[in-house]
Amino acid sequence: MEFDLQWNEILDNLIHLGIAYALALPMAYDRERSKDGAGLRTFPLVAVASCGYALIAMSVLDSSEAQSKMLQGIITGIGFIGGGAILKNNQSTSGTATAASIWNMGLIGIAVANNHFAGYN
Repeated sequence: MEFDLQWNEILDNLIHLGIAYALALPMAYDRERSKDGAGLRTFPLVAVASCGYALIAMSVLDSSEAQSKMLQGIITGIGFIGGGAILKNNQSTSGTATAASIWNMGLIGIAVANNHFAGYN
């Protein structure tokens, strides 16, 4: 079995993952600095993982319907992670902004994978 590496595709994917990481840092830093839940570890991980899954979906899956299902799974999974950030105590609820921010990081990763990271395309 011979394995042929596609170096151009590998480099392109690494660039996309790096951009997703970089775009997650400002919000991650702000959340880390204010000590509001998730921060410098969680936000970039969510953005990079979302970008990676979307890149895989686009390169492996043949139909737009299959790619759509993969994106739905990513969005649902990130919603589940964000749900874990929400805490309810007696009459108060906290963590909703963190949950929404985590979901936003997933969107950033997916947008970067689809080359929508410059505000136009």
